[in-house]
Order: sequence, then structure tokens, then C-alpha cells
Amino acid sequence: MIKNISLIIMIIFYLLAGINHFLHPEGYYALIPPDLPFHHFINISSGLGEIILGAMLIFASTRKKATIGIIVLLILFIPAHIYMIQKGGCMSEQMCIPAWAAWVRLFPLQFILMAWAWWHRK
Repeated sequence: MIKNISLIIMIIFYLLAGINHFLHPEGYYALIPPDLPFHHFINISSGLGEIILGAMLIFASTRKKATIGIIVLLILFIPAHIYMIQKGGCMSEQMCIPAWAAWVRLFPLQFILMAWAWWHRK
């Protein structure tokens, strides 16, 4: 029962996170390191990735592929978290978190999210 509730929460989490890329793209642009090109493409593709992977979690037949995809996506997000740490948590005037929170987003949160996905691979 707990695993089913956790799965439903994860599905909703990734669907809403993906949709948010389209509703509030400016916040995501601020997170993308300036050395990376094509910020618009990165935002759209990561948002679509979260939506597609979240939808794939719904079906047992695609769940394992979805969880692996989520882990890969979370690994791809690590440069954004490192960039946030380098900026001391302040990406723009609208997006500023304490420096310690930027560290928590990378360690341990990214790895907790990866473990959560791994738990639902079967």
C-alpha cells in the first residue's frame, strides 16, 4: 500500500514538474549554466522528458524504463545544481535560496530522488 501511494506521488510529481517547465520557463532558464547552449531547447526537452517519464510510470510494462530514464535525467540535472551552488543559491532576483539549500538540492536530495525511482523499478 505504501509503495502504491509513493508511486502515485512520484507520477504526480514528475508530471507537474514537467508541466511547470512550460508554465514558468524563466525560472528554469536561470538554472541552466551559461556555458550550455540552447537554453530554450534544454528547458523544453527536460520538461517533456519529465512528462513522458511520469506518464510511463503509470504502466507496469514501461515502469522500469521510466525509472531508469528518471535516474538519467536526474544525473543530467547535476550541472544545474552545481551551478546553483557556485552562485550561492541566487540565480536571479526572483530565485534566491540560502546557500545551504542549494547544497541540499544536490546532496542528498538528488540521490534520494534517484533512490526513490530505483525503488519503483519493479
